[in-house]
Amino acid sequence: VQQTSIASLRRAAAPTSSASLPGAAAPAQQRRHRPELRGRPVHRQISALWLAMVRMEVKLAFPQDRPPLSIISAAKIAGVSVIIDPTLASGSVPTLHFSSGNFIHGVNTILRYIARAASVSSFYGQDDIQAAQIDQWLEYAPLILSGSEFEAACSFLDGYLATRTFLVGYGLSIADIVVWSNLTGTGQRWESLRRSKKYQSLVRWFNSVAAGYGDALDEVTSAYVGKRGIGKSPAPSLKEKMPGLKENTSGHEIDLPGAKVGEVCVRFAPEPSGYLHIGHAKAALLNKYFAERYKGRLIVRFDDTNPSKESNEFVENVLKDIETLGVKYDVVTYTSDYFPKLMEMAESLIKQGKAYIDDTPKEQMRSERMDGVESKRRNSTVEENLSLWKEMVNGTRRGTQCCVRGKLDMQDPNKSLRDPVYYRCNPDPHHRVGSKYKVYPTYDFACPFVDALEGVTHALRSSEYHDRNAQYYRILQDMGLRRVEIYEFSRLNMVYTVLSKRKLLWFVQNKMVEDWTDARFPTVQGIVRRGLKIEALIQFILEQGASKNLNLMEWDKLWTINKKIVDPICGRHTAVLKEKCVLLTLANGPEEPFVRILPRHKKYEGAGKKATTFANRIWLEYADASVISVGEEVTLMDWGNAIIREIKTDNGTITQLVGELHLEGWKKTRTSLTISTLALAEKL
Repeated sequence: VQQTSIASLRRAAAPTSSASLPGAAAPAQQRRHRPELRGRPVHRQISALWLAMVRMEVKLAFPQDRPPLSIISAAKIAGVSVIIDPTLASGSVPTLHFSSGNFIHGVNTILRYIARAASVSSFYGQDDIQAAQIDQWLEYAPLILSGSEFEAACSFLDGYLATRTFLVGYGLSIADIVVWSNLTGTGQRWESLRRSKKYQSLVRWFNSVAAGYGDALDEVTSAYVGKRGIGKSPAPSLKEKMPGLKENTSGHEIDLPGAKVGEVCVRFAPEPSGYLHIGHAKAALLNKYFAERYKGRLIVRFDDTNPSKESNEFVENVLKDIETLGVKYDVVTYTSDYFPKLMEMAESLIKQGKAYIDDTPKEQMRSERMDGVESKRRNSTVEENLSLWKEMVNGTRRGTQCCVRGKLDMQDPNKSLRDPVYYRCNPDPHHRVGSKYKVYPTYDFACPFVDALEGVTHALRSSEYHDRNAQYYRILQDMGLRRVEIYEFSRLNMVYTVLSKRKLLWFVQNKMVEDWTDARFPTVQGIVRRGLKIEALIQFILEQGASKNLNLMEWDKLWTINKKIVDPICGRHTAVLKEKCVLLTLANGPEEPFVRILPRHKKYEGAGKKATTFANRIWLEYADASVISVGEEVTLMDWGNAIIREIKTDNGTITQLVGELHLEGWKKTRTSLTISTLALAEKL
């Protein structure tokens, strides 16, 4: 049966025209007896021949601002003729459409499909081991070649290619194309390293691939990586000037695809399960930016669908944090406002056969979703599902064992589409509606529904939700609601910082910190309490913009921005630590202390004045005293120079210094140490 099926597919593929993009392979007739197909599993042979049969009617759709260079390059080299359609919304997944009405989506899925039809014999490896190695490169290349680890990835690749001509096996594969495309797509970042000759093995490999397939790759890079080829900024840009918008001179201007002035509606949707932290601040400020930029609306919506974690305390403090951030919103709403409509929609989907009730244990359900195994309840009748749905609504013992799942596609390579959970039972009282409900929607079910109902035009989501974007659109489609465009931005990650509300809550509950406002916490209230100016936080976040690159940010950069804002205007005061401070006695110091009125800030009069006392006995920081040697001349801030004549110690610990003033010395001697001092009072 298998032999007959393959033979019939080969006969069907034979008349296919060979017209294709430049660099295309020979017609299907010339590939009938390809030796590399013989050792492959039958499904791979069928896939390759099926693609050949429909090759004239294949369309590649993708977002204009994120052209999939690896797919386009692979198609050129493989001889797969595709129609380019850069019309998808930003953040959408590249999709390959066939004339039969079928489609596949996802970069790696499409690349594997192209590899099976490639005229290059090694494109998907010579055996299953090489195919698995290629799969690894498909998965990891886009991750290691983005963000702050770019040079580390280049160094790894350089060492890996030191004794290799290709990444896998002895011929060009899609692994090479993926890595080559990701390097090319970084533009000047890669070009500067390439010119530096720092990674010679990597550059040798890169140039070899470019030389071997120059015609196809040059066409792709010239079209999508700059007008003159490799190393330029990506050509497809959505930074078109919108009518009525003022020119932004800050250098941080970001455009929202497909947005129209006066018609944009965005939403900031925090879950009231904790205080806002610096990661949430990025989302809030980006929503504020787009709402102001397009003269649109901003909705603050509390995603209160999990009563076990939420409270009014969190709602109140989130609103307080939003006010602190200077975010002006049009209205505050709650997902709980839509609970009746959400329940009606869930019941409607059950009646339409688009959802079902499942009582599979949680761990088993997770395992089945990973393996693509359908639940035994998937084909229950509508009547059976509605009966169990009533049990859930009433919160009975039987109902608490069940959940509502969408009937999507258990075989989809995107696991978020494998029958996700829409509703769960929860007996805990809700902070707003009490014990009125026993069932609550999941975020993935409620979010697209409420977005559509509230008139949201662009839903800003961090890139961690990227794999669930397809689920978002599919749920909207099943509900029969209008499309809401998703716009992705990278999640803000800080080095050595916990940004999980669940983990932060653990610190609070176990009294490891004072509360959510602890100055060591990354919460908005915590970092403001520590001295951060909101202006610095806004500048820090806008400098990153709505980039989709994953970055691990340093706190030093934020505090440097903060210092530039604070330093010119904050007053200067003097203090020493009480523990281990050291007394300096000046033999020729003033017999009676005297006071001078000095500016709090030498360059900013607005900081005011301060009274500074000068005496013959003054306190120094132990850290300053420990680096002074006998006979050394030092500068006493706001006073003049002094020469240290004696250092007294007790068991190696400095207890006192003795010196004499040399006030004219500062005019002649530039000392290496300027010390802050504090005049001795009766008691410290």
